[in-house]
Amino acid sequence: MRRKWMVAITFIILILALGVDFIIIRHRAIKRFAVYEAKAKTENTSYGRISYIDEGKGEPVLICHGICGGYDQGFDVLKDKTDHYRVIAPSRFGYPGSDMPEDASIDMQVEAFAELLNKLRIDKTYVLGTSAGGTVAIRFALVYPERCKGLILYCSGYPEFEKPTDPAGYAGPPAAVCNDFCMWMISPLFEPIMGMESSTVNEILPMKDRKAGIIFDGAVTNTDKTNNYSNYNMHRLSVPVLMIHSEDDKLAKYESAEKWSKELNDCTFVSFPDGGHIMKGHEEEVKKALLEFTEE
Repeated sequence: MRRKWMVAITFIILILALGVDFIIIRHRAIKRFAVYEAKAKTENTSYGRISYIDEGKGEPVLICHGICGGYDQGFDVLKDKTDHYRVIAPSRFGYPGSDMPEDASIDMQVEAFAELLNKLRIDKTYVLGTSAGGTVAIRFALVYPERCKGLILYCSGYPEFEKPTDPAGYAGPPAAVCNDFCMWMISPLFEPIMGMESSTVNEILPMKDRKAGIIFDGAVTNTDKTNNYSNYNMHRLSVPVLMIHSEDDKLAKYESAEKWSKELNDCTFVSFPDGGHIMKGHEEEVKKALLEFTEE
């Protein structure tokens, strides 16, 4: 009987400890997000509201964030370079502060970003896409080359070289796990599955205002390069391109980036043997490559 009580008490203590850990992590994440939320502004477009952060001086850079992101994730890409760049980091459709229009598409997102630039009186900008945001960035550069000083892709996904024979299905986290508790529970799997530290969960909580965007990315953003293949012929790019990619990226194929870099006329390709999807350990090299590219 004593042994059973000890097991029960140990189990209860473990559950309480895990509960406290979840509460602490969630509290820290909410506190972190509040800092970015205070910086955010909102504009109305033909496709609903777009919330964004606009800070810095110098060359404008429009950032298309990745999945599970928002204006906070986008701004983080260049938050320490606002002395050199005007960082414009909007939330894509369905992410914090931005609406999800009916029957949303990538082209609608591109048009919404073009309207945002009009409201900010920016005629021409660099467009930087990270991860899933690369889909929007590539499409923007193809649709509006006259407004794009250069296309910058950080560990982005790329279209295939030949038209796929089969349509792409849902490619993202299931809707059922798009909540704070589930993301916290599966965060220990981030490293083996995605090559990202479990602490990354601190940067994607709270999930409530990201869920619609995540589901849209899984259903549309991550499949559009296959299902609307003709819209992503990168041979038609007429702007300078900078590609940066890690060879051990588990989420976006390095081989595709390397292959496309050899196909484009005006492309700078920077690669790392390690660092994973977030190019960990190569932050200074990434910044140097970006600075050299924009100065040229």
